[in-house]
Amino acid sequence: MQHTTATHDHEHRERERIRRRDLLNSLMIGTVLGAILIGAPAGWFAHRAYAQQRMAQVLLCRQQNFGLPEAQLQSRCGNPL
Repeated sequence: MQHTTATHDHEHRERERIRRRDLLNSLMIGTVLGAILIGAPAGWFAHRAYAQQRMAQVLLCRQQNFGLPEAQLQSRCGNPL
């Protein structure tokens, strides 16, 4: 009777053991989710900062070249959008 209990406890511990494959799967899933959850907002902020910087450069160039026709302003400074 006691042998059966010991065998049952051993089987139960084997099922509860964390396997290397489970750890790797968990790590990969965490990495993917982390990249999505952190990368998306970081990309959005970077794009926003770049767009604001570009707009400021175009407006400064247009101000420095005030009085030129629109076609020359666009070729020299670029499009503000």
